[in-house]
Amino acid sequence: MAAPRNRLHHRRLFLLCLFLGRLWETGASQIRYSIPEETETGYIVGNISKDLGLELRELAERGVRIVSRGRTQLFALNPRSGSLVTVGRIDREDLCAQSARCLVNFKVLVEDRVQLHGIEIEVTDINDNNPKFQVENLEVKINEIALPGTRYPLPEAVDPDVGLNSLQSYQLSPNNHFSLDVQTGDDGAVSPELVLERALDREEEAAHYLVLIATDGGEPRRSSTVHIRVTVLDTNDNAPVFAQPIYRVKVPENVPPGTRLLTVSASDPDEGTNGEVAYKFWKISEKQSPLFQLNENTGEISTAKSLDYEECAFYDMEIQAEDVGALLGRTKVLISVEDVNDNRPEVTITSLFSPVLENTLPGTVIAFLNVHDRDSGKNGQVVCYTRDNLPFQLEKSIDNYYRLVTWKYLDREKISMYNITVAASDLGTPPLSTEIHIALQVADINDNPPIFPHASYSAYIPENNPRGASIFSVTAHDHDSGSNAQVTYSLTKGSIMAVPLSSYVSISSDTGVLYALHSFDYEQIQDLQLLVTARDNGDPQLSSNVSLSLFILDQNDNAPEILYPMLPTDGSTGVELAPRSAEPGYLVTKVVAVDRDSGQNAWLSYRLLKASEPGLFTVGLHTGEVRTARALLDRDALKQSLVMTVHDHGQPPLSATVTLTVAVADSIPDVLADLGSIRTLTNSEDSDLTLYLVVAVAVVSCIFLAFVIVLLSLRLWRWHKSRLLQASSGRLAGLPASGFVGMEGVQAFLQTYSHEVSLTSDSPRSHMIFPQPNYADMLISQDSCEKNDSLLTSIDFHECRDEAAAVQFKPLL
Repeated sequence: MAAPRNRLHHRRLFLLCLFLGRLWETGASQIRYSIPEETETGYIVGNISKDLGLELRELAERGVRIVSRGRTQLFALNPRSGSLVTVGRIDREDLCAQSARCLVNFKVLVEDRVQLHGIEIEVTDINDNNPKFQVENLEVKINEIALPGTRYPLPEAVDPDVGLNSLQSYQLSPNNHFSLDVQTGDDGAVSPELVLERALDREEEAAHYLVLIATDGGEPRRSSTVHIRVTVLDTNDNAPVFAQPIYRVKVPENVPPGTRLLTVSASDPDEGTNGEVAYKFWKISEKQSPLFQLNENTGEISTAKSLDYEECAFYDMEIQAEDVGALLGRTKVLISVEDVNDNRPEVTITSLFSPVLENTLPGTVIAFLNVHDRDSGKNGQVVCYTRDNLPFQLEKSIDNYYRLVTWKYLDREKISMYNITVAASDLGTPPLSTEIHIALQVADINDNPPIFPHASYSAYIPENNPRGASIFSVTAHDHDSGSNAQVTYSLTKGSIMAVPLSSYVSISSDTGVLYALHSFDYEQIQDLQLLVTARDNGDPQLSSNVSLSLFILDQNDNAPEILYPMLPTDGSTGVELAPRSAEPGYLVTKVVAVDRDSGQNAWLSYRLLKASEPGLFTVGLHTGEVRTARALLDRDALKQSLVMTVHDHGQPPLSATVTLTVAVADSIPDVLADLGSIRTLTNSEDSDLTLYLVVAVAVVSCIFLAFVIVLLSLRLWRWHKSRLLQASSGRLAGLPASGFVGMEGVQAFLQTYSHEVSLTSDSPRSHMIFPQPNYADMLISQDSCEKNDSLLTSIDFHECRDEAAAVQFKPLL
């Protein structure tokens, strides 16, 4: 059990050391990581969220992203884990070749903080490459007369790895004639050489087979081999000699592949096969080797691929000539590539000051540009200029730098963004040109006040609106942008009926929506006059005003109010008197009602809902006049009850009802005789009170009858005095109609002073009203009231219970 635990402990320590060795920081803005090459896609390089001091959710909120240029994206941010991961397989040798350290640098931008953090990732080497020879089999020809100690160069192995993982040593298979000597050059290059230790004898052994092994120092070690066949030759005492020690040639860069550049030539004075020469590249760089090809028989050098002056303008190589006797001759070949105009100018924006304020003075620098052409001579001379008629121009600075400046004032409200085209053309033949486009944002200043679309507004609001309801909206537009275009709304202070307007209406400062703080009543307020101010958020602030008229629309919220007959406040019931001799159409009374609403909501209609004797009375639809529909009969009840309704024409219609009691009688005594059918007794005390009132009415009636009798007696005495004797039946109906006031006169008199008796059971006072039935107006005039004041008589009766009962006589309105 102890052994697995130790292994687990050692594994944890190894992982911890590996993590600590992967990440370190040199400062707040520079983060460094280290990863081995050849890691799989998605390999976690480090926790970038933790190293930046951010939470996982903040990576997206703060706009954290990788900023790199000129290189294939090798790393990416994982927003779920906050880790920096690899995008694909990373090969250190492809990335950094033979550099001692392989560093990948890029930036991480935190947008909302406007911070750039430098990321440096060192890609460490692993031993993933074998030392590699250019050939797998090599034949070395050595003359049998070669002396011991003679050295023969062997091909070098190349290992793309670095450090201990690179090539470390060579080994030669054991043999009796050769040894291996490794030479180290000034540049650190290791070159193996085959050293002849003992003289050769072709007749004894014509060929020797050796194996050269190249080994690196990685873990695990890697190696490669080349099989060497040493052929022992007969004596050949003349080496090939080139006609020139150095060959020079100039070639334009646009020559097609396969073009012959030059031919090298070497001669060997030997005869026969010893004089035959074979050519091959001896010293040529790895990058140059694919560009050229050499005919080993003729010595002709031609292009294998296209040349590029901008990549390399000069090539230096060595050509070796070897005869069959392995005698060698070497020469140098220098190839100069001449430039042609095959590259367009490159325009780079060094600095761009965007956005630029619209009130920027003419001559202000907007951008710095660098112009470069990879060609040389006139092909690399560039002229830079702008196109279109824009308020910008280019000025030459130093070297290949230009300044883009304004030459007149800008106006953001007319043009908020410019797409500036900068063209660059070289002086080659034919000339080549290129264009770039600069997007320039024009920043706003507060030079425009908010503007309302209309000079004034009108709004119509139904009354009884709910509190807090939106009633209108105004919008002002500001041609500026940003905070300069942020409009806030307010109401100018004012008052209505000594109450501040702010207690009636409020406005949203952000949206311009007006809200009602109260429920409006058309009967109190018909309109409001407001002044709305729109103010921007610029510096200094600009504002504008607009007038707003709010008109309150009437709603049918008031039921009709009945003015007549007015029910007494003590709860008594009014009685209208209709004589039995009334003809059809006789005006009994008139219901008067008003409605506080206006317009159609105040148009009133009168209807008879219920009658104790249907068909006896009619009601005027628009006048409210109660008239008899037919002649009254003896069988008609004394008490007629009418229920009338008054309704308006609003939506929905509202109504009020009133109950009328009509007494059908020719005289007051008739009324008193049947008064019991009208009154309503609720208890014994109320019955006694009513009895007192009836007695009082009877006394008054008796006094009235006595007055009539006295009047008749006076008339009779005058008749006797005039000696106009007529027979008398002893009844009043027998009196002459010409000089005697009979029943018709009394009835007319009573009709003139027809009365309404109001009896209550719970009030100390009752009312008796004498109306004038011939008035047709809805309301009596003030003059009529003043005339009839003399007819008002009041009689009070006091009972032992300290409660008063009164009978009042007054004209009917």
